[in-house]
Amino acid sequence: MMLELLPAMLKLPRDIMYVGSHATGTLLQRSRKLCLFLSILCFIVLIYCLGSLIETSTRMLKFQNQVRGRKLREKSRVIVGHYIGPGNHGNLSKNDLNANNFSPIPGEGENGKPVAIPVKDMLRMQQVFQVNRFNLLASDRISLNRSLPDVRRVKCIEKSYSPELPSTSVIIVFHNEAWSVLLRTVWSVITRSPRKFLKEIILVDDASERNFLHEPLESYISSLPVSTKIFRLHEREGLVAARLLGAERARGDALVFLDAHCECSPGWLEPLLAEVHKDRRKIACPVIDIISDDNFSYVKSFELHWGAFNWQLHFRWFALASSELLKRRNDITTPFRTPAMAGGLFAIDREYFYEIGAYDRAMKIWGGENMELSFRVWQCGGEIEIVPCSHVGHLFRKSSPYTFPGGVNEILNKNLARVALVWMDEWADFFFKFNPTALRIGKSENVTDRLDLRKSLQCKDFSWYLTNVWPQHFYPTEERFFGRIIQIPPGSRLNVAYKSFLKKNNVNSDGDYWLNLIEVTKNHAEELRKLIERDFKNVRCLMRSASNGIFNQFGQATLEPCESSLQNSLTQMFVITKEGKIMTDENLCLDASEKAAESTNNSTMVRLITCADTVRQSWLYDADKLRILHKVSSFCFNRAQKDEQGRRTEVVIEKCSQEVKESWIFIPYPWR
Repeated sequence: MMLELLPAMLKLPRDIMYVGSHATGTLLQRSRKLCLFLSILCFIVLIYCLGSLIETSTRMLKFQNQVRGRKLREKSRVIVGHYIGPGNHGNLSKNDLNANNFSPIPGEGENGKPVAIPVKDMLRMQQVFQVNRFNLLASDRISLNRSLPDVRRVKCIEKSYSPELPSTSVIIVFHNEAWSVLLRTVWSVITRSPRKFLKEIILVDDASERNFLHEPLESYISSLPVSTKIFRLHEREGLVAARLLGAERARGDALVFLDAHCECSPGWLEPLLAEVHKDRRKIACPVIDIISDDNFSYVKSFELHWGAFNWQLHFRWFALASSELLKRRNDITTPFRTPAMAGGLFAIDREYFYEIGAYDRAMKIWGGENMELSFRVWQCGGEIEIVPCSHVGHLFRKSSPYTFPGGVNEILNKNLARVALVWMDEWADFFFKFNPTALRIGKSENVTDRLDLRKSLQCKDFSWYLTNVWPQHFYPTEERFFGRIIQIPPGSRLNVAYKSFLKKNNVNSDGDYWLNLIEVTKNHAEELRKLIERDFKNVRCLMRSASNGIFNQFGQATLEPCESSLQNSLTQMFVITKEGKIMTDENLCLDASEKAAESTNNSTMVRLITCADTVRQSWLYDADKLRILHKVSSFCFNRAQKDEQGRRTEVVIEKCSQEVKESWIFIPYPWR
């Protein structure tokens, strides 16, 4: 509005046309007013521009934080093969989605270095980020055949391989993938795979809608130096159907499956083929490095981790067990077994792939197929290994740009229900108990053909799998306590009743008391649950933080009001072994530093961290005083002060006093 008034204000008055002292005074007076007005106007304009700049900068910073999200401070726990959140295309037009703006700039992203987007292009970066849920602008500035660092250990580089390794078909499934990302995957296979082993590359299009992924892509691959073919599904069927189509058309003796957003690093193929050649019943997986969705830097991942899963059957990376580390003392490059595989990247003998049952064709779109194949291979006589000398980069996104026909929850729970029904035996009950959607869907699933396959292959049961393949697991078993750990006031009715119960059943603090306690509580589970019903609202349960699906929720053990709904109480459920290890979902164990407690002679926090073979994670139980004790320090398990809302209370260990401060009881819940 001030700018609109400016022309009128600049209209000079008639007085200044007269000569004389009065006219001169008037002129000076009006000139001063004009100067003052212009100064004020300039100040207002400056403030407006500064405000706009601050607003724009704030928006950009907010966007960059959204893009980066939480840093992968524990890179070994990134999820592969599990849906990690919905995405949408915002206000993008059809032209935006169909645009192929690949325009490489010499030197950008070479040697796996990050790409820095100029400030002038930040808004455009923000817009196109929505297309594929990664920094497409950065990707389009990088050559399709960029160089990558050789991240292998020296001993891996020095290895030599048999010239008799099997011929290989590399199968890459894509759906609406970015041009530059898809073809960078293809070129990384071509340039870093020995031609004598690389028979062909097979691209399978799962009903992509992007124009550039049709005739332009077919034209481009026709001139590639390695035989490359495209096969297409005309309706969206998902990863399983697409991979099966690719496998059916493959001519190589070995199949290598890759996601469409990978980059193979130097020397990646031979180590995988060597393991498959050595034992045709073995699936070989590379170490999965990280390609940043923010700047496309290539980051070497931690090698010493293996794949497993949480209570909801979501794939996780966990630290390699100490027993496996000991086996590799003399040669750190030795492949090691993994209870489960991520599923996006692996090599397998083509004939064995079909002998073992390929994929479950009833699984739709994506999710759970990696768990199904992992269980099936292990339980039916095969092996899965991670090969440290093979590294492949994978582009990790914080959300998915893909649609799930039928809905995300329906699809994922359908797939996981099939896994549980076929392969998990009584542990399927445990999965369904805390997954009501999967339970509902599972009731209508027909898995007869897969059960027949299991029978014909003479596969072992899930108990064998937990005992022999993954003995470090944190699942409930017959020999373990499963339920809540509850804090009650000393001297209360509950305190007296629980002590009486333990005494009546000869549970004391002598000998194998954990084993005795586990057995007694299991046999009297219903009696104990009824015992606490009356006071349930007045007691507090030990609790872990809820996982957001990407990061392990390390942190303090806390006490909060007990959750009344069993289906919502997963974070308040714990497993206790006969050795006194207290564990919960996500491979978390109660841990406390004895040195911190002893040095302060006061208290130290009880944390939930990755389970390990350490005395810091061993606990005792004083059945006479209902106290939990830290084994190595003999300090007592107690609660700290409440938070400001009076709900959440942290748990500590501190020197035991003669007077019992806190009493702790164990209430079991049936897991099957």
